[in-house]
Amino acid sequence: MLFFEHRLTERGCLLLWLLPSILKAQSSGEVRPKPLPCQQSPTKVSCKGVGLRKFPKELGQGVKYLELSNNFIQNLSDSCMPWFGQLEYLDICFNQLEAVSEMTLAQLPHLHSLLLGSNHLDRNYLTNGKAFRLLRNIEVLDLSANNLESHMAGWYFSNLTTLKKLDLSGNKMTRLPAGIFWSTPQLSELNLSNNYIMEIEEGAFEALRDLKVLNLALNSLHCIAGFALTQLRVLNLSHNALELFVSEEGEEHYLLQVLDLSHNRLLYFPELPKAHYLTHLNLSNNAITSLVPSSHHPAEFVLQYDEMARLNKSLNAVASLTHVADLDLSNNQLHQFPFTFFHSLSALHNLNVAMNCLQKVTKESLTGDTESDDSLVSQEHALLSVRSLDLHGNFIHLLPHWFFDFLPHLETINLGSNSLQPCESQETNKGEVSGGGSRMPAPGGLFCSPLESLDIRSNNLMTFEKLALAGWSHSLKHMSVAGNPFNCCALAWLDMLQATSVSVLDLNETLCSYQDKTKNFSVKITSSPRWLCPHPEGNSSLAVLVVVISLLFLSYGACCLLKKGQKLPGCLGFRSNRVDVMPYRPEREKTAEARPADSITKV
Repeated sequence: MLFFEHRLTERGCLLLWLLPSILKAQSSGEVRPKPLPCQQSPTKVSCKGVGLRKFPKELGQGVKYLELSNNFIQNLSDSCMPWFGQLEYLDICFNQLEAVSEMTLAQLPHLHSLLLGSNHLDRNYLTNGKAFRLLRNIEVLDLSANNLESHMAGWYFSNLTTLKKLDLSGNKMTRLPAGIFWSTPQLSELNLSNNYIMEIEEGAFEALRDLKVLNLALNSLHCIAGFALTQLRVLNLSHNALELFVSEEGEEHYLLQVLDLSHNRLLYFPELPKAHYLTHLNLSNNAITSLVPSSHHPAEFVLQYDEMARLNKSLNAVASLTHVADLDLSNNQLHQFPFTFFHSLSALHNLNVAMNCLQKVTKESLTGDTESDDSLVSQEHALLSVRSLDLHGNFIHLLPHWFFDFLPHLETINLGSNSLQPCESQETNKGEVSGGGSRMPAPGGLFCSPLESLDIRSNNLMTFEKLALAGWSHSLKHMSVAGNPFNCCALAWLDMLQATSVSVLDLNETLCSYQDKTKNFSVKITSSPRWLCPHPEGNSSLAVLVVVISLLFLSYGACCLLKKGQKLPGCLGFRSNRVDVMPYRPEREKTAEARPADSITKV
């Protein structure tokens, strides 16, 4: 008890000794600043989404990378920057920034990347523009989604001679006046997507000799005539309203490698006579109805510009595209698949012609003449280098016998959502498959094609050619077959696939059908439905006859065994015995007396 009182006294004395210091600290107003909830390292600080309402002055010197996105900062003043002289990267995206004082950015001589997307820089663009002129070493500037109109945007980069990458996407620009980029001669990447640009004045890009990537997607452009940016590597014009794309005629070759013209209103294959380095061409989601100059549907074409007449030079345009490896023509209005046209694209590996109006595959020549299947076309002039071919979503009901012969390098093909029947052939040395009482041939080249993936969903196939499956077993890895009216009583092809390493990806979704005397039934192909298959009538009658004869012989044998004393030869002379009134014949009695006793039959 005494010990406890002693310890209590010591603690009380300690509290009394510390009390003056505590009171002095409170009276003098000394309160430690609350640490910022940021992720910090010696040179990098991230305060993303921590609720900041002003620029953080508490950060130490030496910071080179500062991320302040997703906060509530409204302005940048001179007093914010004295401690950030070494800053090289500043991200203030997704704030409420609307004002930048004139000398603020002058205190950041080493800043090379400034990201200001999704703010309100349209509100003080004149004052802010003066501050941006003092960015002496800036290389990357993001002004996206700031509600900037064409004349406002120009103020922010009017004197940035070192700028290399500029993002103006998601603003309200409607036109690009001539000379707008005169003060940014080193610009190599320009993003103008998702604006309302309807007009590009001549000379707007003239000063950009080093421009390599240009994104004009999601605008309102209707015509590109006289395209002269020969130094470009990547051009994105998707999601516009383009009806015409014509490059400028000249001796200089274009360095363009990627061209995206998807989601427009193009009627023809674009004219690109000097695009020798083009490797990726996207023409999907347009209104292209023919790939050859003389269309079979002239009523579908309307010449809306005088320059349209020049597009009849399609042959020369295609002949120059010797490096195109990826061509996307999906979601157009093509009616034919001309092999000879695609043969001109000698480096073509991936071809997408899905979701068109294809009804047949032809050996259409570059003069527009369609050759029949019987005509002799030199195979070496139509062989394609295609490795991946997508034809899904068309109206193809058959493939000619030579189809796969002209695709010797094919690895993947998608034929889903067509109306395919077993393939047509006129060669007598090709294998045939029997189904439904008919004999339907298969294409010869199909068997030797080194297919790795095959998609034939939603067609009208009832079975597969055994010879084709045998050929595919060496290379085929994946297969999709659902949506076809397979016959439950003709599943030998499934047994062959399951005996190999081929994976049928949608086997659990695949149905087959069988028919009884009243109606058709569909069941999952994985439920082993073959026992439901009806037997042919002729075979059933034969089986019944065999059973009846067998029963008769068994009955006869049983009766013979029951008759004691009978030998097997006697049984073979079996006759039914009957008792009847017979006339008296003495000679018969004598015969009976002469017989041995063992031979008398007792009744």
